[in-house]
Amino acid sequence: MDSRIQLAAASRDGHLALRRVERQQALIERLHASRGERLRLEELASEHRVSVRTIARDVERLRDGGIPLDVRRGRGGGVSLGPIGTPTPVELDVPELAALMSSLAVLGPTVSASAASAMRKLRESLDPPT
Repeated sequence: MDSRIQLAAASRDGHLALRRVERQQALIERLHASRGERLRLEELASEHRVSVRTIARDVERLRDGGIPLDVRRGRGGGVSLGPIGTPTPVELDVPELAALMSSLAVLGPTVSASAASAMRKLRESLDPPT
């Protein structure tokens, strides 16, 4: 295969992966904002200008990743963010912090208010004590 074709394919795949991550982040934020209300996949697909199947795949990936999503099929079905308790403090070492920060940098640390807040908190956690 011509190396130019490989680079174009890799670039396209990377762009699609980035769009998927952005969409999934927006989906989590939308579900959180709905305060437990079940949202129809058709509604979410329309909001994100993608197919219902794309949203269904996003929901499946998020569930596989550990996000507590409640999915109901059929009439009155949809998806909602499951009950979540108070988050517990998480201790991360420097390489783990760097991994999260680099992931946010790729996504765009200001793509959403929550991404910007997360990046700020991660950066502050690396500041030496004064």
